[in-house]
Amino acid sequence: MGSDLVGHYSAAAEGERLFRSPHGRLEFLRTRELIRRRLTGAVRVLDIGGGTGVHAEWLARDGHSVHLIDPVPAHVAAAATLPGVTAMVGDARRLPVADHTVDVVLMLGPLYHLTEAADRAIALGEAIRVLRPGGLLIAAAISRYLSVLETGTNGTLDEALLPSVREVIDTGQYDEHAGFVATHWHTADELRAELAAAGMREVEIYGIEGPAWPTLDRAGLDNFGPLVSAALHCARLVEQDPLLINTSAHLLGIARVRDQTQSSSQSQLSC
Repeated sequence: MGSDLVGHYSAAAEGERLFRSPHGRLEFLRTRELIRRRLTGAVRVLDIGGGTGVHAEWLARDGHSVHLIDPVPAHVAAAATLPGVTAMVGDARRLPVADHTVDVVLMLGPLYHLTEAADRAIALGEAIRVLRPGGLLIAAAISRYLSVLETGTNGTLDEALLPSVREVIDTGQYDEHAGFVATHWHTADELRAELAAAGMREVEIYGIEGPAWPTLDRAGLDNFGPLVSAALHCARLVEQDPLLINTSAHLLGIARVRDQTQSSSQSQLSC
């Protein structure tokens, strides 16, 4: 995550990203819903790549202790103003956090911004290092099928765009053709394999938005209210369906640090 990434986000209105499109609003609602399922008591949360604190804000309101790390100084400054949130500049591959000191690590951006598998492995190793025994990792990824679904629905998929869309489906390497910075996009199986290879256990992968998100975008923000309930039901119904999970724009991996001695009764997190 270098200067290009910092420059992109310094110029972008990151705090508004999840609210300025229908699929962004759906992503926010479902991400919050999936995280809340697993947090049943007040815990220490490290939000890596947490931006301006969109998720840190509601987590703090829910009673959790939240520390946010992000590479963009403007994001950190914004997050630091939120009640109950502390924030600092940092890199997911070199966390300025002591070993085994947090209950939950959120990585809702680093895995796709780290385009090399080796860097993603380092970041996952750092997350494991700072988690307490039995702690929970919650990591997001972009689906390889986001672009084909988006461009095929909004009418922009043409002969010129086909090679780029094919490339991201085949390799996960996204070349900025849809207006975002170069990133790595996952399949559900790839995300599961990376978490398992890092040494996590109880790995589960969820489709966040479900297959209705492109239709929400085409309907527009004015129709989000009437349509969102059905889209949420749709997402929940197939959130782990192996045939449909990759139709979500984003994937969410949830896993635990390996620790055979940790009793489930000692944990504040649901199993």
